[in-house]
Amino acid sequence: MTRSQSSNTDISIRSIHLRDLDGLKVAGATEIASHSTDTPDIADYIQQMRRWYGPLKALTLFPNPLQHMFSAFVAEAEGYLQGMIHVTPFNQTLSTWKIDRMLVNLAKGQAEKRAGGLAAGKASGKVSGKSTGKSTGKSIGGALEKEDRKERTLHLGMDVGSRLLRYCFEHIREAQYWISETDVNDQFGLALYRQNGFQPLAKATYWSIQPEQLAVLAERDPDLPNLLPVSNADAQLIYQLETVSIPPLVRQVLDYQIQDFKTNLAGKLKNQLTGWMSRQDTAIAYVFEPQRKTAIGYFELTLCRDGTDSHKAKLTVHPAYTWLYPELLAQMAGVVQKFPGQPLQIMSLDYQTEREEYLRQIGALEIEHTLMMSRSVWHKVRESKAGALEGLKMPDVLPGLQPTGTPMPGRFSWSGLKFGPALDSPALDGLSWDRFSLENMSGQSSDGRVRDGKQKDSGDRASD
Repeated sequence: MTRSQSSNTDISIRSIHLRDLDGLKVAGATEIASHSTDTPDIADYIQQMRRWYGPLKALTLFPNPLQHMFSAFVAEAEGYLQGMIHVTPFNQTLSTWKIDRMLVNLAKGQAEKRAGGLAAGKASGKVSGKSTGKSTGKSIGGALEKEDRKERTLHLGMDVGSRLLRYCFEHIREAQYWISETDVNDQFGLALYRQNGFQPLAKATYWSIQPEQLAVLAERDPDLPNLLPVSNADAQLIYQLETVSIPPLVRQVLDYQIQDFKTNLAGKLKNQLTGWMSRQDTAIAYVFEPQRKTAIGYFELTLCRDGTDSHKAKLTVHPAYTWLYPELLAQMAGVVQKFPGQPLQIMSLDYQTEREEYLRQIGALEIEHTLMMSRSVWHKVRESKAGALEGLKMPDVLPGLQPTGTPMPGRFSWSGLKFGPALDSPALDGLSWDRFSLENMSGQSSDGRVRDGKQKDSGDRASD
């Protein structure tokens, strides 16, 4: 990646280095992350990056399936970090990318400037207190300091976040769509994404099913006679199920392909490495409908072996087979019973009304509400260069259409008509001509009808 620097400010964007990880621990950082249950907190994230920085950095040096796992960039100004962004591909074709994590307001220099501003504000408050009263000076000075600090922080965060996003838009050429996920109460994050062209895609709700509720669900014997394990041979069925279960707009943005549901050697290595690092197991299965030869249900369980984290589930159900929700959740609850008792987290989107109703029915807890947003990189292509036709004048371009003289009115010719005398005859005016024409036409029509009737009668007599 090249180094990007603005002409009006001294903020530059570059790839992240190992020494930058210490700057991510600055207090007061604002995180605008693409929310995901798999995204670790900032402390675990820094620890993982520090541990695997060398191997991940080496993977970015040559083409391979894991080349884009470590796409992280930082914004720097005056030798201090101002922000960080981490993005990853969402699908195998690299047409859609996801913003995994974004941090702004990280610079120690800015913290020192804020501390200096606070000291100056306190001094001015003391001076004003001596002259006009201590209480009045402190209140006015404190209000001005708070408002000024909030305004400077908001401006800095918006500027740094926009620079990081635009850098990714310009330098990751494979991306056609960008998606992000932000808490509905994060006004700063929503404003930042909307300012940079993101539009709402769907509302997501994260649910937590407690261990006691899972034990009750596990007591039921699920009616799933065609529950099968998932392999690469079933990728076509899972792809069809995924595409039919989401609306057209979401389907266009996510841009799933069959290869997204296949696991190659690099994918298996990645899954094993992730499972070893986080001490997790995975259970995947789908429900097959033999009459229509299609998949109608699918679930993927991420199970924590040591009990330090919640279990996570991804569930997909065909819209015409919503009765599968109790059966699949009972099946997942039975699998979870073999591991330490931890809550099971599952997500629902606003177009999955049956899922949300069932989760409320069993008493699941709504732990978080987020907004999924998307942005397209396509722009309208101009057919001609801007300003190419501004200097041209129509009289110079089309000289043949200019009149050669003053136009004179002429007379209409009615010589082609066969009814009555000529229009310019002095014996008839326009009104008499119209009346004569109507009478002539009606007379001809009546004579024709009489003549046609006589011919028909004669033909009938001859046949008799």
